[in-house]
Amino acid sequence: MRSILPVLTVVAALLALWYAAVVPMNIKAALTDAERAGMTVQPEGAAARRDLSAIQLVLDNPSVISATFQQARPRLPAPHQVVVELWNTTAGQKVTSKRSLIYHGWVTLSATLLGFAIGTIAGGLLAVGIVHNRAMDMSVMPWAIASQTIPILAIAPMIIVVLNSIGVQGLLPKAIISAYLSFFPVVVGMVKGLRSPEAGQLDLLKTYHASAGQSLWKLRLPASLPYLFASLKVAIAAALVGAIIGELPTGAVSGLGARLLAGSYYGQTVQIWAALFGAAIAAAGLVGLVGWIERLVLTRMGMAK
Repeated sequence: MRSILPVLTVVAALLALWYAAVVPMNIKAALTDAERAGMTVQPEGAAARRDLSAIQLVLDNPSVISATFQQARPRLPAPHQVVVELWNTTAGQKVTSKRSLIYHGWVTLSATLLGFAIGTIAGGLLAVGIVHNRAMDMSVMPWAIASQTIPILAIAPMIIVVLNSIGVQGLLPKAIISAYLSFFPVVVGMVKGLRSPEAGQLDLLKTYHASAGQSLWKLRLPASLPYLFASLKVAIAAALVGAIIGELPTGAVSGLGARLLAGSYYGQTVQIWAALFGAAIAAAGLVGLVGWIERLVLTRMGMAK
């Protein structure tokens, strides 16, 4: 209970701040609706309210506050509106329906997992090469760092266009963008982990005439696992972001990115926020899955209790 109480306190504080922000964000729309319904508002007319602050409008019209939480197209949806939308698009729809957030989530998740696998394998191989080859350490590592300075929103359309020009469409372009974001944490973590054994441990293996491959398999790889799993948690969340970004420039009709696009096109802010929370829940689940695998592996190897 003591461990849960701080979390609940933070969540409650965030919800309170969210509800407090909803009122000034939606007050002008609520006043317009009230005026159309024949209610008296201060001041009258949208033109008269245009230059007034939202806080002043709230103070002048306290009776309209409740309406700010029920707007059909709010600037900022209330938490309960997002929860209702999440429920309606998950439990309220068939999984195969294109209105189901689970369906769209699976489309994005497929690209995420493929990109994560590609990024993890590429990052691991690069890390091994960097640790064992001085030339790769001096050449590849700076380029890997420099690659992360390029905004993904700028490079994603280029990747999509180039791959489309050679006939590669569908899942793979999104997976490549996911791999682009996920390989770097793996490279950094694995390099740090592979170099973590002490000099005395490496010297001991040399006295037994262990080859570089044996040193890698018997010492460096086991020592790198805690670093690797820490990197994988970051990488899998980054892969999900990459998959969503990969859906944006293509005008996709399925996936969480498509839900975000559709919501922005039609002004459905509740749909946008529901898709964002769906992505956050998926990311939390993926990170939790990696953490569960980490505990199993490290416990079996005697590196954790």
